[in-house]
Amino acid sequence: MALLGIHHVSVLVSNTGEALAFYRDILGLGLDPNRPELGFGGAWLEVGAQQVHLLELPNPDLIAGRPDHVGRDRHFAFTVDDLDDIIRRLEQAGVAYTSSRSGRRAVFCRDPDGNGIELIGS
Repeated sequence: MALLGIHHVSVLVSNTGEALAFYRDILGLGLDPNRPELGFGGAWLEVGAQQVHLLELPNPDLIAGRPDHVGRDRHFAFTVDDLDDIIRRLEQAGVAYTSSRSGRRAVFCRDPDGNGIELIGS
């Protein structure tokens, strides 16, 4: 048996519309229209062959008191083909970000619900 890759990650969100404004409108992820009715709000977003599943469910995790630099917190990472464009989009939307401290060309930010995201230039 071998693990072949990551199919999707799921993130808890308090408002699907606000989360879509971030993931779809700012980051540019495509909406998968095939999400079935699951009894709660959410969306499936496409990232190449993988997905991000937004789950509009109560969040048991603390949002306050998280590290200022997302690289020192739970997060997931995307590779992007134009990091400068993503940075411009974040700035235009007023989304705070920090640069990677590893020396890689990458930035870290949080979605509207505090979920940590790393964006790595390819």
